[in-house]
Amino acid sequence: MQFFIPSLQRRPLAAPTRQTTSPGMQRGRGSPARPSMAAALGGLRGLLAAAGRGALGRQSCHRPAGPPVPPRPPASPRPPEPAGQLPEGVEYIPTRKKGKNPMKPVGVAWYSLYARTRLGFLFYKRQVKKARERFPHGHSVSQPLGFRGVKIVPIPVLSNNYSYLVIDTDSGRAAVVDPSDPLAVQAAIEEEGVMLEAILCTHKHWDHSGGNAALLQRHGSCKVYGSAIDAIPELTHPVGDKEKLSVGCLTFEALATPGHTVGHTAFVLDAGPFGGPPCLFSGDLLFLAGCGRLFEGSAETMLASLDAAVGLGEDTLLWPGHEYALECLSFARLLELDNPALEQKLLWATQQRQEKRSTCPSTLGEERTYNPFLRTHRRELHEALGLQRGSGEHHDAFRARVLREVRRRKDLYKAT
Repeated sequence: MQFFIPSLQRRPLAAPTRQTTSPGMQRGRGSPARPSMAAALGGLRGLLAAAGRGALGRQSCHRPAGPPVPPRPPASPRPPEPAGQLPEGVEYIPTRKKGKNPMKPVGVAWYSLYARTRLGFLFYKRQVKKARERFPHGHSVSQPLGFRGVKIVPIPVLSNNYSYLVIDTDSGRAAVVDPSDPLAVQAAIEEEGVMLEAILCTHKHWDHSGGNAALLQRHGSCKVYGSAIDAIPELTHPVGDKEKLSVGCLTFEALATPGHTVGHTAFVLDAGPFGGPPCLFSGDLLFLAGCGRLFEGSAETMLASLDAAVGLGEDTLLWPGHEYALECLSFARLLELDNPALEQKLLWATQQRQEKRSTCPSTLGEERTYNPFLRTHRRELHEALGLQRGSGEHHDAFRARVLREVRRRKDLYKAT
């Protein structure tokens, strides 16, 4: 493998000609029936005030000099959450009982506001503004990875997200995975001198999809791939499980991985023709030593999705959607005090983060040695959790019960 380290300098996009509102987003209404809801609404008063002044609309961008491009038709509204169209075996859980989901910062009320109302878009815009001020060059120093004919450029965005620019170096065509911040992504595109042909969006959350509109407006022929049942902003090409798509000479396969959201989709790059291993762009399915929260799925659903990912093979490179390594490894260590692989990875990650260096990628083979969400079959984890398989309990049912307990403890865990 060869490694390339370009200098990614963020350059501003052309000044916007107009502002548009977020497609399909409606202002949320509701009364603060409990303190947590009051806290959520109180914390967003500034956003609402800004919205009233029109200060937080979506940013439009000029195309670079060249032949004129016909204007795009108005964006279609974001589709409503589908009913009765979920893949077989997928369970959609829009709400949870009080006390069952200790989600930071304010539980189910906050998630509903973020995922289903205009407040989520406003919060995302605020996240972007603060992150640009705090991390003008990104939250981490990342190291691009190159195979023969392929280059993967991690782009640190927001406070802990990653977007990825995946380049066919022979044709100069590229895809970007989860473009959270369009300015950072555009800077990488210009630095690499490539043409953006596709956006691969793993799920609808704004910290993964918020840059879709601006990039689509700047790169008129770009296609947006994602799940049709996950309300992806600006979606142009819905993809289903195992469906393949091409960008230049690169081939990606969509992998349906519900659990975090109902239509969450990971993307797998087939790097075999270029002498490299498969590359899993996992979004919020799987992190280094962690997995995503169960916002819209059950433990059984998430277990099936994780099993599908692990089935890609131990040499598969994991490119996660967030830099969560230290927090996840520190939590995992509480469950397995005598795991040499975990101790070694924690020491390495600590050093990396002290130097503000990225911890990705890892491999799925590594993850199976220390990631508790991939070790639901391990007796030492069962003993640490105080769980035993019941008489007549199916093996996978027990594993789902183990995953549910690990996820519950991780939700309650606060890194020091």
